[in-house]
Amino acid sequence: MLQYWDDSAKYVDGKWGYFFETLVPELQQRISTILNTGAPEQLVFAPNTHELLYRIMSCFDATKQLKIVSTDSEFHSFQRQASRLQESDNVEVVTVETKPFATFARRFNEAIAEHNPDLVFFSHVFFNSGYMVNDLTGIVNSVTNDETIIVIDGYHGFMAKPTDLSEVAHRAFYLAGSYKYAQAGEGACFAHVPIGCNLRPAYTGWFAEFGALDKPRPGTVQYSQDGMRFAGATMDFTALYRLRAVLQLFEKHSLTVDVINRHVVDIQNHFLAELAKYNHPQLNQDNLTVNDETERGHFLTFELDSAETTEALANALKSHGILTDYRGNRLRFGFSLYHTKDTIDLSAIATL
Repeated sequence: MLQYWDDSAKYVDGKWGYFFETLVPELQQRISTILNTGAPEQLVFAPNTHELLYRIMSCFDATKQLKIVSTDSEFHSFQRQASRLQESDNVEVVTVETKPFATFARRFNEAIAEHNPDLVFFSHVFFNSGYMVNDLTGIVNSVTNDETIIVIDGYHGFMAKPTDLSEVAHRAFYLAGSYKYAQAGEGACFAHVPIGCNLRPAYTGWFAEFGALDKPRPGTVQYSQDGMRFAGATMDFTALYRLRAVLQLFEKHSLTVDVINRHVVDIQNHFLAELAKYNHPQLNQDNLTVNDETERGHFLTFELDSAETTEALANALKSHGILTDYRGNRLRFGFSLYHTKDTIDLSAIATL
C-alpha cells in the first residue's frame, strides 16, 4: 500500500501508463501461470467480479430474447442480477439443481443441450456447499453452439484448488478475485477472457481502449485486441499492489496452490476425525454435504434441520470462540494456511 502511494506521488498523472507497463503485466503473467491459461494478455482487472459479469452480459442485444442456463447454487452476485433481469419478458433463466452432486454434470450438460442458451454460468466450487466441479472441460465442451457465452465463477477455486484452464482458455470466461484465498483483500478481481474473443461490451470504459487513446479513431467505438476489451475505467490500484505483494510472498516461500491445498485438506480431515469423537446430533459426517475430499473446496459444509437450528448453533459456537458462517440451513467451517492441527480444539461441542 505504501508502494502504491509512493508510485502515485512519483508519477502523478503518468501513473496510469506506469501501472499498465509494470504492475498489470506482472499480475497477468502470475495469474496466467497459476491457472495455466497460456494467455496472460487475456487477463483483465476490476474492483469486483460483478462489474466484470455485467460487462460480459452487456454484449447481448437487450432488445432480443436472452436464455441463461445456470444452477440453484450461484453466489448472490450472479443470482440477484439474473433474477432481476428475469423480471423482463425477454430474459429466461433455466436453473439446474446441483444436488444430487453425483449427477450434476450430466444434468447440467443435458440442460445446455435441451435449451441451447445464450449464456451458460456456473461455479467451479459452489459457495453454499463446497462441492467442486472436477470436469470443467467436459461442461465447456458440451456447449456446441459457438455463439453461446460460457462463464465460470472461480472465486472459491482460485488459489484454493489446483486449476488448469489450458483446455478451455479459448472458449470460457473465468471470474475470480483476491478476497479470501489469495489473501490480498477486496478490490482485486479479474476475468480471463477467451482467446480470440471479439465481443463488444456495451458497458465499457476508457481502460478498454488503453494504449490507443492518442490515436485517431473512426466512427465506431474501438476495443483493445486482448482481454483489456473488457476493462472498465479509473479504479484504485491499491488492491492490485496488495495482490502482487502476496503472490510474490507465496513464490518466495514456495507456497503453490497444490501445497496450500494439501495443507488445507489435511487440516479438514483432522477436524472431521476430532469431530467424530463427540457424536453431535447435528455436526457429524452424515450431515456433511461433500464427503469426498477430491470434490470439496476449502470449507466444510453441514446441512442441518432448519435455518433456525443453523443460526442457533453458529451463535453457540461463536460464544466459544469458534467462528463459522451459514447460508440458510447450511453451516460452513472454513480452513486456511494459518490453521494447524494443534489449534483444532472442538471440546466446546460436547456442551452444545
